[in-house]
Amino acid sequence: MALRTADEYRASLRDNRRVYFRGQRVADVTTHPVITVAVDHAAIDYELAADPAHRKLAVVEEAGHTYSRYYQAPTTADDLLKRSQLIEAATAAGATLVVLIKEIGTDALYALHIVAQELDGQAGTHYLDRVRAYHRYCRDNDLALCVAQTDVKGDRSLGPAAQAHPDYYLRIVERRPDGIVVRGAKAHTSVSVNANEMIVLPTRALSEADADYAVSFAIPIDTPGLKLIASAYGAPDRKPFEHPISSRHRMIETLTVFEDVFVPWERVFLAGEWQAAGPVALAFVEFHRFTAVSYKLPLVDALVGAAYQIAEFNGISGAGHVREKLTWLAAYSETMRALIRQAALKCKLRPPGVAAPDPLLTNIAKWHFAGGYHQAIKQVQDLAGGLLVTGPSAEDLDNPETAGAIERYLAGKDVSARDRLRLLSLIQDLTVGDFGGYQQVLAVHAEGSLEAEKLAIFRSYDPKRAMSYARRLAGLE
Repeated sequence: MALRTADEYRASLRDNRRVYFRGQRVADVTTHPVITVAVDHAAIDYELAADPAHRKLAVVEEAGHTYSRYYQAPTTADDLLKRSQLIEAATAAGATLVVLIKEIGTDALYALHIVAQELDGQAGTHYLDRVRAYHRYCRDNDLALCVAQTDVKGDRSLGPAAQAHPDYYLRIVERRPDGIVVRGAKAHTSVSVNANEMIVLPTRALSEADADYAVSFAIPIDTPGLKLIASAYGAPDRKPFEHPISSRHRMIETLTVFEDVFVPWERVFLAGEWQAAGPVALAFVEFHRFTAVSYKLPLVDALVGAAYQIAEFNGISGAGHVREKLTWLAAYSETMRALIRQAALKCKLRPPGVAAPDPLLTNIAKWHFAGGYHQAIKQVQDLAGGLLVTGPSAEDLDNPETAGAIERYLAGKDVSARDRLRLLSLIQDLTVGDFGGYQQVLAVHAEGSLEAEKLAIFRSYDPKRAMSYARRLAGLE
């Protein structure tokens, strides 16, 4: 087993993958002027593993083997806590943008371990052996993974088999002695343009009529028939002064098209067992929402820190309404951190020995984040003021004819105009522009909607203890 370097990771992306950006086929994702930013961002994972300051957290060394901590199947609360800490550290190194190049893929792997064990026991299948073999392959080669789960869905009032277009959900169109052939598309596939492998999962519970849509598998990104159509959102040229985060860090999503893609049986983890589709989807989100809250922590920390700092620069820290806003932001942030830590501490060991975070607390943490995020943005923008969208440019600061006026009139309390505008540029990147809008949409939709999280909370909460207490107080028992 060997850890790869960042350069070895980059070299592994030079293959025959079919990636399209703004209507053009991308010859090499490592040299494309936009996609290379996403490649460099993903390389953070490999850089952390090589950094002595992070190696103990990022790398597992046991019995003579060395590999990424992401590939260590959690078996204890401490394992989950270390995983959460690594995700937070990597996202902080990514300037609030999650790296996701191993986080999401291993979330899927651990969910597949749990459901494959259950399905093998119920149906006599042998999926767990395949999942374990694939896990070892990814771990031993230190691979970068993405997950394609969300089907494009078509008419959402109808199930997969009832759609006018049979390929609105990914489906099996042929079964061969050596594997299956699949057709359809998945949406919102993060980091696919710069991953080595793609894990495919069902997106929802299915009926018997939908059996052909109950499919899960893994394929290399350069598999024939796989086409990645990349989102160009937020891609224009950016200046580091005005966009301190989005000029250097980027994650790209794709519409992921499967044009009669062949998958060998050894890489198939579900093929028609429709009863298992819902459990696979649910097990994945239990892990992935835990991951999500872990990587939202640096984003919220940045908002809180920027709010406190701009309040000082603007000379308003002593105002009562400002203290109220800052207190709300601090409580919002620390409640998230406490909830996700407690979700790890209350984990449950699931067969075949994988520790899953507590689903109730995980979903409460994600719901708390998503439900409060737009309020957090409002608080920070209120404290920052209108210069977020009316201030001068970096070029104006560098022009001797305008720099003096800017420095004279836009300085703040004990801070130069340049430094005050630098902080305002950070807040603008986080809350106003493409990157801020991207994060606000993710808060609502990524890792499941607010409604999905509320439903998960309702299903996970056991009211028996509270109901019994209420009955005792009422004299009913």
